[in-house]
Amino acid sequence: MPSFAYTAIDNAGKRVSGNLAGRNKAEAYRQLEAKSLIPVTVEAVADEAAAAAKAKAKDAAARGPVPLSRPLVILFTEELADLLDAGVQLEGALRVLHERQTNKAIRDVAGTLREEIREGAKFSSALKKASPAFDDLYRNLVAAGEASGSLSEILRRLALSLKQLYNLQRRVTSAMIYPSFLLVGCIVLLFVFSTVLMPKLVDLIRKTGQKLSLLTEMLIKFTDFMGQWWWLILLVIITLVLSFRAYIATAGGRMWWDAYKMRLPAFGPVITGRFYAQFCQTMANLVNNGVPLLNSLRLIARGTTNRHIQKFLDAALIDVGEGTSLARAMDKTGAFPAALVDRIAIGEQTGELGKAFSKAAAKYDEDLDLRINRLTSIVPNLILVLMALIVGVVAYSIMTTIFGSMSGIKGGAGR
Repeated sequence: MPSFAYTAIDNAGKRVSGNLAGRNKAEAYRQLEAKSLIPVTVEAVADEAAAAAKAKAKDAAARGPVPLSRPLVILFTEELADLLDAGVQLEGALRVLHERQTNKAIRDVAGTLREEIREGAKFSSALKKASPAFDDLYRNLVAAGEASGSLSEILRRLALSLKQLYNLQRRVTSAMIYPSFLLVGCIVLLFVFSTVLMPKLVDLIRKTGQKLSLLTEMLIKFTDFMGQWWWLILLVIITLVLSFRAYIATAGGRMWWDAYKMRLPAFGPVITGRFYAQFCQTMANLVNNGVPLLNSLRLIARGTTNRHIQKFLDAALIDVGEGTSLARAMDKTGAFPAALVDRIAIGEQTGELGKAFSKAAAKYDEDLDLRINRLTSIVPNLILVLMALIVGVVAYSIMTTIFGSMSGIKGGAGR
């Protein structure tokens, strides 16, 4: 409640001053009259906490957009939905987040949003100014919620969708880490053995003067080459990596790489399955929340990072804009599975396209789990077999040479 500072004259004719709380100045005057005081001045006193919060919000807005990670976007969306579900108005909910949230980035974002809304901006428009993490997809869903009066419900669905997509990306990343770690370990082991351990063993073996087997000779030549030219090999590898990165940074190179990595053995099906699961989940979220089909497809095409897939989505977008059904447009590109096209066609015929996408998303999510499990079980085992084969060949060549040397020494001693 606002506070008012007053100066008044009491019954004895003395000047007195103080503070009192009231909804407005009229109520403050009535309180003074009830105390038999004659008001001289009555001035509103700004609430220091409110003034400080407002100043902080203005400072946050002045600093510009605040980057948010995906987990922080999910946390912000969930907490805002909780406050709205509890009956708090949007401006009040943002004030609570700005004053009570422990994460500084979320506090700054909430402060910027609150300041923009107090100045008359729409929430969906203010999101763009608050943080680049709120992409077109997020803002369009919020705009649909504002228009339909179901902002809290859409925020709740949006938080669930973001969490599902985040978990999906994390599962795929986790599936890639272990095989990659084993592969790097295999390369490092081979490099250390060739440049450090093997040269010492070769010197020891050559002192015996025994004839070496072909396998051992080849291994020695390989280690000699690695020991002498390891710096050149490392330089070539770095050059190739940098050249590859420079090539895929070009338009043509990016298009080739985005198409090729979906055909990679073992990893390609996981990458492809991740796209289909994410595509269906996002389309289900958009369509179920009332976003028009054409806008939904445009948002997904714009937000897809794979240029190869984006090309087919753009082609489907043009056909849908000209009146073609989504199923027919996707089938025309030849890039989408027939089972997915059939599901979409049935959804369009029954008027339950969002439900069809939800079911397809659940199916592809299950398929992705299966592919990830296969990847994490097969690829590491293959790498372990490769490491065991390399170590076995090296150990066999060394042991046969050592045993041959020992036999030669014993034979020489017997004569």
